[in-house]
Amino acid sequence: MTSAHPNAPSPAPSRVSGGVIHIRTRQTSHFTVLANRLAQRAGSAVTVGVAAYILSLPDGAPITIDALCRHFAEGKTALAGALRELEAEGWLERRVERGPRGRIVTRTFAYDLPGAAAEPVAAAAPGLGATSEPDQGATGAPEPAVPSRSAPDPVPEAVDLLARLPHRDRRLLLSEREITALAPAVTDWLGRGAAPQEITEALTSGLPARLTRRPARLLAHRLSALRPPSRTAPPPEPDRPPVVPLQNCDGCDRAFRADRPGRCRSCRAAERTRRAA
Repeated sequence: MTSAHPNAPSPAPSRVSGGVIHIRTRQTSHFTVLANRLAQRAGSAVTVGVAAYILSLPDGAPITIDALCRHFAEGKTALAGALRELEAEGWLERRVERGPRGRIVTRTFAYDLPGAAAEPVAAAAPGLGATSEPDQGATGAPEPAVPSRSAPDPVPEAVDLLARLPHRDRRLLLSEREITALAPAVTDWLGRGAAPQEITEALTSGLPARLTRRPARLLAHRLSALRPPSRTAPPPEPDRPPVVPLQNCDGCDRAFRADRPGRCRSCRAAERTRRAA
């Protein structure tokens, strides 16, 4: 008979007769929270592993294919397929935004739970892995709220523009309250010199294949992130001197410029010469 070891930790009592038994440890740092929806996702284990890895990274960490290949043993094809699956299900989103000095960049956002409300991302945060890839992701995060307190009063043209967006994409049907909230931002665009066609194109082009939240949040984000610079009117042209009209010479019938009819310079000189003789 073996002797007992009083210093050995005793397993927690459990009524489970088979399968896994969890030994939980409370962690206060260096850990990542994963939703069961992701951790228990059926399908590729590579997709779950890539998602867990991305969610554990700090903001600004690169998540390009090359960066993932340096971490995982799988090849580019498997990792690219995992990213596509995560994007299609809303765990990842790529947004085309206007960066510093007007440069267009694509930022990738990772969500711990697609479709759930989240704290707004700070404006200075570069996001996860800004790349030059096309915007093909699905939206699911809250966007910056508009209008701000300093936003201009909405004009009827802005309200009409928002009301006509479903003609371009029927998913962009807005309620009266949403139109009222977005109209000041559209008015600001109009005040900066943007044409209505430009605003409509900015709000409707390149939309995700799937919208998991109300479209007003996506439109609010675009109105804030893609707001154009003010287009000042060109300076007025300087005053030009008046144009002297053309006259027909009474002597030789040639055209010359003068304020009143008469003779041209040559005819006047010839007449002075005859008089002097």
